[in-house]
Amino acid sequence: MSHSKPRRAFEQGHIRKLLVIADKTPEVEAALYFAACRVNRTGGKLVFLYVIQPQEFQHWMGVKDVQIGEETQKAKALFRLFRRKLANAELARVNCEELIVEGNITDEIHAHIEQDEDIGVLVLGAAVDNKGPGPLVSSLAAGKAAGSFPIPIIIVPGHLTLNEVKTLA
Repeated sequence: MSHSKPRRAFEQGHIRKLLVIADKTPEVEAALYFAACRVNRTGGKLVFLYVIQPQEFQHWMGVKDVQIGEETQKAKALFRLFRRKLANAELARVNCEELIVEGNITDEIHAHIEQDEDIGVLVLGAAVDNKGPGPLVSSLAAGKAAGSFPIPIIIVPGHLTLNEVKTLA
């Protein structure tokens, strides 16, 4: 990725977007609340990115189409759940964008950040179990490419309560 030109997200007068990866992990809730609280406090937009990861046996087009359809419905249901959680947390007015893409999750995160220069921050939740921070945090924030990542990454401890997140954000 080339990062020679400045990102619009860092310029005054542009809408800054915070990117949250939509999945069903327990720690995503802390990332969701943190990003929504920041958007609520500072303005901007919250972007949910759901990545449909290719499954094996994709050589049967019918199977692939069914899988894509099922995953798309899961993504839409997850977006509705996120919006309900935000409404229950008195964050319903947060401006949200929902994206569903297909591919490798880290490649799609990088691609979307590259395509949308208004994305200024990636917000991830750290796993709550003792197996480590989680695959996304490990590959994006703790891996070799962490120092050259094009935008800041905020890692929110997955065990934080809504009130703790509101205090921090």
